[in-house]
Amino acid sequence: MFSKKPIALFMASLSLAVVVIALVHPTSMSSVRLPFIKSEPLNSISGRPGGDGPVLVVKIDDTRASHPQIGLEDADIIYVEQVEGGLTRLAAVFSSKIPDRIGPVRSARVSDIELLAQYGRVGFAYSGAQSKFRPVLAQANIENLSAERNSSQIYTTDPARIPPYAMVLRADLLMQSISDKGIMLEKSKSMGWSFGAAPKIGKAVSDIHLSWPASSYDAHWSEKDKRWLLDHAGQENLAESGVQLGASTLVIQKVSITPSIYKDKVGGVTPFSATVGSGSGYIARNGKVFAAKWNRASEDAGTSWTAVNGEEITFEKGQIWVALVDKEPVFTEPIADATTSIPK
Repeated sequence: MFSKKPIALFMASLSLAVVVIALVHPTSMSSVRLPFIKSEPLNSISGRPGGDGPVLVVKIDDTRASHPQIGLEDADIIYVEQVEGGLTRLAAVFSSKIPDRIGPVRSARVSDIELLAQYGRVGFAYSGAQSKFRPVLAQANIENLSAERNSSQIYTTDPARIPPYAMVLRADLLMQSISDKGIMLEKSKSMGWSFGAAPKIGKAVSDIHLSWPASSYDAHWSEKDKRWLLDHAGQENLAESGVQLGASTLVIQKVSITPSIYKDKVGGVTPFSATVGSGSGYIARNGKVFAAKWNRASEDAGTSWTAVNGEEITFEKGQIWVALVDKEPVFTEPIADATTSIPK
């Protein structure tokens, strides 16, 4: 039988060596790794802990009546899309962690097909779609996990909410159901951006205002939380859990938003946001904004972001919000820097 004493002495010596290194060369500690201790895997989309799991995308209502929303604090990336009447709707992408409840769930839109194609064959959870649009959805490279194909035990009704803002997905039951059926979803992967230190270029800003014809978001940099805390329609954007939603990296992607051939049930024209091609925008991270260019060569390709000089702009690890807009954002700079402007 092995004696535990030599092992204990070895570990004690190792710990002492680490302390000495920290005192003599503190900057070198970032590369020191103790043996037998594995770091938690990170998600390729967001850099959040949890690794690369199957991708579930859920369409979320974004009107005032739908707030507080459920489960969004666990999403890896959240897209803000313009819909009928100039309102917005969200496409929340989950992979590193899928919460038990997500909502309120609403219907799919034509922009979703092109937007989500870059992720591969992911699970797509939504409440329904207009009849003219359903054949297009059926041909898309998505796994239809809608309410039309699942029971009321999976797509539940919250009695404390008023329809059509009351549908809440039991994502835990949905994922168990597709596992039982042997349905395989695409796992998260690198999507064209990477994570690293912020570039030296850029300008400090304290607040960012984003607007659509009938919706708006404001992002406020929190040095304490190290993320952009969000307001929706002029009010703190709180999840049902009480957490204020926010982004470690806020992506402002300027896109072409044009009328599509589809309409909602009251005749409102559904807009289409084009996310394939190239364009301009901004990356906001670590209290700064970086003028940027985006490029996505095809539907199957990811989206890359570079500075105006062609160098890659890396993202901060953490939840990402992507605002698909066709208007310039409004930046508010810290009072001390109010005489400077954002480079374009």
